[in-house]
Amino acid sequence: MSKTDYEKQAQNYYGKAPLIVLGSGASAAHGLSGMGALAAHLIKHTDILGLSPVDEVSWDQFCQLLTYGVDLESALHQVSVSEELTVRVIKATWSLINSEDIQTFRNCLQDRTIFPLGRLITHMFRSSLKKINIVTTNYDRLAEYACEQERLHHYTGFSHGFFRQLAPADEITISRKVNIWKVHGSLDWFKSPLEDIVALSNIDDIPNNYEPQIVTPGAQKYHRTHLEPYRSIINNADQAITAAGSYLCIGYGFNDEHIQPKLIAKCVRQNSPITIITYALSEATRKHILDGNAQNYLAIERGITDDQSVVYSSLQDTPITVDKNIWSLNGYLKLIM
Repeated sequence: MSKTDYEKQAQNYYGKAPLIVLGSGASAAHGLSGMGALAAHLIKHTDILGLSPVDEVSWDQFCQLLTYGVDLESALHQVSVSEELTVRVIKATWSLINSEDIQTFRNCLQDRTIFPLGRLITHMFRSSLKKINIVTTNYDRLAEYACEQERLHHYTGFSHGFFRQLAPADEITISRKVNIWKVHGSLDWFKSPLEDIVALSNIDDIPNNYEPQIVTPGAQKYHRTHLEPYRSIINNADQAITAAGSYLCIGYGFNDEHIQPKLIAKCVRQNSPITIITYALSEATRKHILDGNAQNYLAIERGITDDQSVVYSSLQDTPITVDKNIWSLNGYLKLIM
């Protein structure tokens, strides 16, 4: 496959107005912690004072698994964690990711070039598009910050303002809008003392009597995502995935059951084009896309250095190595702009 072939392929797929999927790799590019750093933080900072004897045993088992090298999600699946302990893990998770998120926000106040995602969305709107859909498993607000730096309106399922409440998508009518479907919740979502779900903008601590609404890995994840607002958000994400003509996955590893079934089905059943850019392709990506039945794909990962990329294409039986960075979002933009 020649340079021209993969460039044409990238531009062709992009021309079909892709739905954007953001995975943890998209946030890692901004310095936010991944699963490994989160696991270390949980061991050190989760409040375990006053746990029941059963929870103490579960916590010890969980920490042992992590010490033995078991990844965070697997450890939380292997250990039976009560609702009380889950709440404490959620609070510790929120504390770490929120502090990093707010630091990124402060950084963007000084650097308008910090979000290539914003440049991508602005470029997509230089067309007849009136709506762009982003689906993400991330809790952070980097997609929202990227939109706001570009003066673009975004909708996450809530009204606008500092104290936001659940609202339908048509509550405010605007000419262009970015829908950000956060299937695992968001740092600014909380259950209030009135038992409803509200969103509070850029606070640096959890208000008294409020509970963060983020879904951490583990068995409780399946129960929580059947509740509101997750149920509605996931339904909207499913509809967006089903309606999309193509997909652009940024740092997404195909390890989430809330996104990938419909995404993979579209790529396999309807041959929908998919582009994947990431630091390193996950085993799940290789299984479902490269070695699966997807017919139209372009996957790009980092090579030996940041300035090298490995390109996997449905147009070519073997991957090719390119001596430039096209695996990052900044690099990818040079392909399609």
